[in-house]
Amino acid sequence: MDVSSLALHGLSWLSLLCLILAAAGCVYGLAAAICAGRYAGRGPPALPGGAPRPSVTVLKPLCGLEPNLYANLETVLRQDYAGPVQVVFGVQKPTDPAIGVVERLQQAYPEARIDLVIDGRQHGSNRKVSNLINMAEAIAHDVVVLADSDMVVGPDYLERLVAELSQDGVTGVTCLYHGVPAFRGLYDQLSTLAIDTHFLPNVVMGLSLGLAKPCFGSTVAFTRASLEAVGGFRTFRNDLADDYAIGAALRGLGGRVVIPSFTIGHTSVDTDLSGLWRHELRWNRTIRTVDPAGYAGSIVTHAFPLALLGALLPGAGTGALWVAAAALASRVLLCRQLERAFGLAPHPYGLLPIRDILSFLNFSWAFVSGAVTWKGHDYHVVADGTLIPDAELGRDAGAPLR
Repeated sequence: MDVSSLALHGLSWLSLLCLILAAAGCVYGLAAAICAGRYAGRGPPALPGGAPRPSVTVLKPLCGLEPNLYANLETVLRQDYAGPVQVVFGVQKPTDPAIGVVERLQQAYPEARIDLVIDGRQHGSNRKVSNLINMAEAIAHDVVVLADSDMVVGPDYLERLVAELSQDGVTGVTCLYHGVPAFRGLYDQLSTLAIDTHFLPNVVMGLSLGLAKPCFGSTVAFTRASLEAVGGFRTFRNDLADDYAIGAALRGLGGRVVIPSFTIGHTSVDTDLSGLWRHELRWNRTIRTVDPAGYAGSIVTHAFPLALLGALLPGAGTGALWVAAAALASRVLLCRQLERAFGLAPHPYGLLPIRDILSFLNFSWAFVSGAVTWKGHDYHVVADGTLIPDAELGRDAGAPLR
C-alpha cells in the first residue's frame, strides 16, 4: 500500500470517528433536553412568611461603562425583600465612567443604602478580585451576595437566594444564567446562543449526572462568616477562575454550594467577531483549566461541526449528510426545550449552524493557546489556573504556553 493509499485510509477512519462522535452528540443533546426539563421543574425552597429576613450586602465590582449598565444594576435595587439591603459598588480608578452610573442610582434611589468604593490598590493579578478585596471593608451585613455587573435579575432574586442559603448544610449558592442580547445584532445574538445552547445545557447535564461542581460569577451567595473562614477574597487574588475557586473553598467548609432551578440574565455585548472570539476563548480556557478531562470530553457536544467535518473527509458516504442533518435537528430541539423549561425568549435558529461551527473552532483553539484578554489586559494562564500578566512574561501575548 503506497503513501497516498495509507493517507486515504487514515482519512476514512477519521471521518468514521467524527461521525461516531457526532451520533453520540445527538444522543447527548436529547438527554440534555430531558435533563433541562426536569431540572427547571424542581420546586424552590421558601422562607416562612412572617419570619425576619437576614440583612444582605450585595457586592458589584465595576470596570468601565458597559452597555445597559444602569439598567442591569438597577434590577438589584428593585427587590421584593423584607430585610435590610446594602449594595456596594467598587471601582479602581477615580476616572472610571461607571462612577457616574452609580451616582445616578444614588439619586434615583435615595432610600436605598448604596455605597461606592474607589480604591486603586492592586493585590494580585486578578483585577476583579483586587477590587473585591478593597470593597470587602465596606461589607455591613451577615449575608453577602457577589454578582457580576452585567447580570439582570428579577424582583424575587434576593428572596430566593436567601431561602436556598438558609437550608441545612448549604455554605453557598450560585446561579445558572441565560443570555440577553444588548443590541440584537449578529454578534451579541451569537454570544447569547453560546450561553443558552452550549453553556446552560452542559451545566444542567453535568449537575444531573453528578459530574459537575460549578460556581459562577453570575452570583455567589454566602455568609460573612464563611468568607472570613476561607481567608477572605485575598485567597483568590491570582486565580483566573475566581468564582470556581470561591465555590471550592465554600465546599471545603463542609457544606454544599447549591444551584437553584431558575436562571438570571447575562447581558451579551459583543459587537464584532474578534471581541466575541476573545471573550469565548477566555471562557473555554477557564473551563479547560478547572476541568481538563471534562473539557476534552465535551467534544461530543459539538455534534453538527463533527458531522460536517466527517462528511467532508474522503470515504464518508452519503450517510454522513444524514448524520449532519440529525445533529442540527437535535440542536434545534434542545434549543426549543431550553426555551420552554427556563422561560427564555425564542432564539434565531438560523444562526445555530454558524454558532456551532464557531464554538467548535474556539473549543479546539483553547487547547493550543494559553492567552486570554480580560478587561483590556492580556494574560497567560499556567497549569494551576494562575493568571500571569504578559508584561511579567516579557513575551508576546499570542505565544503558546509550554
